[in-house]
Amino acid sequence: MKRARASGTLSLVAFTVIVCPLAIADDTGWYGGISGGQSRAKIDDVRITSGLLAERFTVTSIVDSDRPSGYKLFGGYQLNRNFALEGGYFDLGHFGFVANTIPLGALSGTIKVRGLNLDLVGIVPITEKFSAFGRVGANYAESRDTFTGSGLLRALNGNPSKKGTQVKYGAGLQYAVTRSLGLRAELERYRIDDAVGNKGDIDLVSVGLIYRFGGKTPERVLIATAPEPVAPAQRAAAPEPVAVAPAPQPAAVIPPPPQARKVTFSADALFDFDKSTLKPAGRQALDKFAVDLRGTRYDVITVTGYTDRIGSRAYNLALSARRADAVKTYLVDPAGIPAGKITTRGEGESGPVTKPGDCKGKKANKALINCLQPDRRVEVEVAGTK
Repeated sequence: MKRARASGTLSLVAFTVIVCPLAIADDTGWYGGISGGQSRAKIDDVRITSGLLAERFTVTSIVDSDRPSGYKLFGGYQLNRNFALEGGYFDLGHFGFVANTIPLGALSGTIKVRGLNLDLVGIVPITEKFSAFGRVGANYAESRDTFTGSGLLRALNGNPSKKGTQVKYGAGLQYAVTRSLGLRAELERYRIDDAVGNKGDIDLVSVGLIYRFGGKTPERVLIATAPEPVAPAQRAAAPEPVAVAPAPQPAAVIPPPPQARKVTFSADALFDFDKSTLKPAGRQALDKFAVDLRGTRYDVITVTGYTDRIGSRAYNLALSARRADAVKTYLVDPAGIPAGKITTRGEGESGPVTKPGDCKGKKANKALINCLQPDRRVEVEVAGTK
């Protein structure tokens, strides 16, 4: 008796998501996670019916079990912003059927599918925290079947099994809750050999958690403090009174006054055009800025974002605020500057560096974008309070 072929139906899901613009996790590193959900397959009732009919049994009814629970454990390494290698263990659950026949009898069949997979994952960031991804790879699966008959039916081969390597692929969405913890929803299709001579597809629709390990060690900014005053030297005791000149008092150590400093970063050096995600070169520039602050006394750091005049005022104001927030987030972690000392604001297209008439035109062409480059900037002002 031949087992029903599993062939799943892959469906597309449309999402409308509104997210807050915050910094995404590091571009490289190890991660792991767990996902669970529902497996889906199609039991080939026609094949079962024709197989039983060949044995002179007429099927009166078939009850399928084709929506079991499934899960997977996975781990991987993100090679860069857009690609990762990922492997893991999956269990697609138990599928089965019960076919009732005339002459009186019943045939029951189940299949358990589990195995290992290795995939190449392509990642497309949509916002600082939200991304889409697709995957293609191979699965090494074991299919274990069990067939039992009752009444006048008898299963000749009750426990066939099969191991083999087949293709798999899928797609999903991911949301970074923090720099280390994320949520994932995805749809995958596994090609499976069902151990009785048939190959088909099983889908796994799942949601899960992903955790990123390691990360950069924060560089802490050292705040200079004044040394404690040295106590005056005491007079040495002597058997007989001896005139001793008073020891000179040490000069009081007066800390230097707070230093005012303003650094202007080109937005094009920190971000891609019309984006608020820090580029690798931008992170390096902010790392150098944080190192330069070591030993400097300051009370407040003000981060101000500016854009050019291309686009609406409301959009430019929001973009400049997101860029200022992205710089603050990076200065806090991993650069190590206390969050309470940093304030941010977005000024949009106000305060341009270019003068009226320098850059003509309103259409966002390459010439106008290059001309307005000085207006796109982030100013970081370091100052003390009285």
